[in-house]
Amino acid sequence: MPTDDLIAELRWRGLIHQTTDEAGLDQLLKSGQQTVYIGFDPTASSLHVGSMMQLMLLRRFQKAGHRPIALVGGATGMIGDPSGKSEERNLLSAEQLQANVAGVEAQMRRFLDFDGPNAALLLNNYEWMQGYSYLEFLRDVGKNFPVGAMMGKESVRARLGSDAGLSYTEFSYMLLQAYDFVQLCREHGCRIQAGGSDQWGNVTAGIDLGRRMLGEQLFGLTAPLLTTSDGKKMGKTERGAIWLDAERTSPYAFYQYWINVGDDDVMRCIAYLTEIEQDEYNGLADATKNDPGRNEAQKRLASWMTGFVHGEDGLASAEKATKIFFGGDIEDVSDAGLVEIFADVPSKELATSELGGEGLWIIDALQHAGLAKSGGEARRTVKEGGAYINNKRVTDMDLRLFEKDLASETVMVLRKGKRNYALLRFV
Repeated sequence: MPTDDLIAELRWRGLIHQTTDEAGLDQLLKSGQQTVYIGFDPTASSLHVGSMMQLMLLRRFQKAGHRPIALVGGATGMIGDPSGKSEERNLLSAEQLQANVAGVEAQMRRFLDFDGPNAALLLNNYEWMQGYSYLEFLRDVGKNFPVGAMMGKESVRARLGSDAGLSYTEFSYMLLQAYDFVQLCREHGCRIQAGGSDQWGNVTAGIDLGRRMLGEQLFGLTAPLLTTSDGKKMGKTERGAIWLDAERTSPYAFYQYWINVGDDDVMRCIAYLTEIEQDEYNGLADATKNDPGRNEAQKRLASWMTGFVHGEDGLASAEKATKIFFGGDIEDVSDAGLVEIFADVPSKELATSELGGEGLWIIDALQHAGLAKSGGEARRTVKEGGAYINNKRVTDMDLRLFEKDLASETVMVLRKGKRNYALLRFV
């Protein structure tokens, strides 16, 4: 029987936004192993940082002794959830949806344990919806949905009042998701649905449908959305979403995202997304308050998140890349790795022939890179000890650079002073 006080754990972490019956849910969780599910839309072939809130929530239930179901919306993904959306999504093809489902499933297996007495289940609602005819669905499910109640849902009201309006297709989404809860209760004894706070209308619709169709008391719990202190969704940068797939967001970029979280947000991220215990959390909170310049909480958040999502190798590569950016040795790094590390610094392409013959003079190299406006300025930079090639100081005014001086296949890293970087790419 589960012994951890899960509700208390979720409370101190700030992970309970709404519950349908908190006292009843707490009693149910303490009475024995329960089954809980969260749905995930397969709108891309990778999950992103926002999805981690829900994955970690399922993981917390599992670690407390309960059985999690991660439900991939192969059927509901064909419709698109209107909750929190200002306009209708473009519908994906069946082929694209299947590819997305496969990618999402593979990632979920890294977060949840699929063996043991409370092994997680990974299900796809397309399995039970694909054979359902329209007439059968209306007869079995539609008749149990009062239109007035549906119209009263915030997600529906918001879209009806917008310029985009709401199509019948999206209006039907609530029925499909509600039926998922009924199906999971009937087949797997699932009595708890969790999700983000924007899912409250769908969650309560499923609870009501379960009461009407099965005569069961079901429970719902929502967590806050992952937002910054000023209300903006986290997990996005100027370059786009922060994905859990290393091919879309490198471990270095993932690490850098968390290391740069602001002081107003870092402790909430640690509470929401990590398994750092409360005593350590309190210590990090004190450090952030008393000595914010050390960024102790950000460093801990970045290392925990990167190690958890990308493994020890991913964390090691991210930390190595970070050290390079701050002047560490550049060794065994590829072109792609250097371009990722120095994505925001100026770069210039030169012909590889520049490195042949007598080589490229360091004075010319600094000017090509834009680190000196003239030969005189370049000479002063070298003379004063402020010139670096691949993070190694240059002291020889007559230095010539050859292919052996490349940091990777085609890239040379130049630096002036502590942080003024530029890249030369030889093609």
